Amino acid sequence: MKIAIIIISDPKGGEEALARVFNALSLAAESKKAGDELAVIFTGTGTRWPEELAKLSHPANGIYQAIQENIVGASHGCAAFFGATESLEATGTPLLDDNVLTDSIKVLSIRQYLEEDWKTVLF
Repeated sequence: MKIAIIIISDPKGGEEALARVFNALSLAAESKKAGDELAVIFTGTGTRWPEELAKLSHPANGIYQAIQENIVGASHGCAAFFGATESLEATGTPLLDDNVLTDSIKVLSIRQYLEEDWKTVLF
């Protein structure tokens, strides 16, 4: 299978947001174990997650580290809008901007995964 996991929840969202990211990472780990083609992507306020998940004290850090090679990146435009650009660069998360909306607004393309028949899940 080809699975694209798109994390859009905000780490500032409390327990529900933590549950969403934990389930996203759990699906990613399960998919990786099954040998699926896997892409994990952060967009919207989800661009704030890598900074949190990279902390050794975070409860999902172990799962995050286990699927690190499957993290494709984060939306560049969303990162700029939600103040996450520096933290994404610090964690080594690539900034994606393959969907040009205007000269100054470039975000990642979710459509490309749909076009290529990826099973796409948003958390």
